[in-house]
Amino acid sequence: MAAQDDPLIIKALPEDHHPHALEIDIVAIPMTAHDRRRVRRVIEASDGTRLALELPTGTVLHPGQVIHRRGEREYMVTAAPEDVLVVRPRSVEEAARIGHLIGNLHRDLEVHGGDLVALADDSLADRLSRAGVPYERSMRPFQGRAPGEHAH
Repeated sequence: MAAQDDPLIIKALPEDHHPHALEIDIVAIPMTAHDRRRVRRVIEASDGTRLALELPTGTVLHPGQVIHRRGEREYMVTAAPEDVLVVRPRSVEEAARIGHLIGNLHRDLEVHGGDLVALADDSLADRLSRAGVPYERSMRPFQGRAPGEHAH
C-alpha cells in the first residue's frame, strides 16, 4: 500500500457517468485554460488528496470533466478565475469586427449575454485600443482554450 503522502496516479480518465450514485460529492479542481493542457504533474485537491496526472500527451482537460472517481466522490476540473478582457459591443457591427479581430489572432472568445470575453494579453489589448473598442480587464473563469490550442 502507498504511503499517505504518495499521490494517486491518474493514467486515464474515468467514464463520463457515475453509474449508480444519486448523491455525489464533487471536489472542484480549479485550472486555468493553460493548466488544463498540463497533464503530467501533481496537483492537490481542496480535500488534500494529491493526484499525479500521467495522462497521454495531447490530452486537454475541460471544465466539468471528472479526472478521478473514488466511491461517491468525484474530482472535477473547473475553470479557475484568470485575467480576461471583457468587451461590451455597442452594435452588431462592432461585435462582428471584434469577433473577426480576435479570430484572426486565433484566440478563443466566449459570449456571456452582451459580453465578449477573451484571455487577456497585451497584443489583444493593443489591437482593441487601436480599433477604438473599449474593454475592461477582469478576473473571471474562462472556459475556452488557451492560446496555441487553435487548430484548423
